[in-house]
Amino acid sequence: MRLNLLCIGDIVGRPGRRILADKLKSLVEEHSIDCVVANAENAAGGSGLTPQIYDKLLRYGVNIITLGDHAFRKRDIIETLDNADNITRPANLSEFAAGKGIATYKTAKGPTVGVLTLIGRLFMKPADCPYAGADKWIPRLQQQAEIIVVEMHAEATSEKVAMGYYVDGRANCCFGTHTHVPTADEHILPKGTAYITDVGMTGAHDSVLGRKTQSVLKAFRTQMPVPFEIATGDVQMNAALVTIDTLTKRAESIQRIRVETETEEAAGYDSDDGRPEYFNAF
Repeated sequence: MRLNLLCIGDIVGRPGRRILADKLKSLVEEHSIDCVVANAENAAGGSGLTPQIYDKLLRYGVNIITLGDHAFRKRDIIETLDNADNITRPANLSEFAAGKGIATYKTAKGPTVGVLTLIGRLFMKPADCPYAGADKWIPRLQQQAEIIVVEMHAEATSEKVAMGYYVDGRANCCFGTHTHVPTADEHILPKGTAYITDVGMTGAHDSVLGRKTQSVLKAFRTQMPVPFEIATGDVQMNAALVTIDTLTKRAESIQRIRVETETEEAAGYDSDDGRPEYFNAF
């Protein structure tokens, strides 16, 4: 049996959510996708996730939601993190942090997909060792799921590449998030793990990582706090499509997917975004 996974890159604000609402279900049908994994740590106004947006993403067709360094930016998501089985925050944060580092989804074909999220340590806030985290959590996840996916949420490409090789043969897919720029290195590692350093961003690409260009330029030039407003032009969904043989447990293929929208998305925040963020943060 072959299982098709779609791994969607960082959803940024309302434009990113809108293209999912408009395009995801048809994409799932077109490629016979069995499980959709999406990083949503920037889905609420560009930083964090709210329970309302969590519910929306599930309705749009996302099966497993992952978070990164902005996991706790919206405090009202903490109850969802503690109680839901289909949302993860990085597993190598403090053991006392809210939420879970793994999530599972039982596909219609039968096999269960398990996702482990890890966060890097280079140029990032302090975290426990991601490699020790992989050693700890992959065996536990294998008891719950037939297909294992590792998301490496990291700034440095070297950490992501290293993690790919570290989990090769133990995970069926390892994909990177956080830097919002898709990389052209999708391939199958020697022991059968599908790998890509970064799947890119789902949001406005006429921007600096999903934020209005002038806002970011002003912050960089002046070194002063500036609100990073969500951009609206050239909205795209970026993802990776992975096909796995459930018998051999080896990935057969991985390809980048880019979906564009025909119209410019609405600007600004909506009621589900929470309070706008007025600080320099990606």
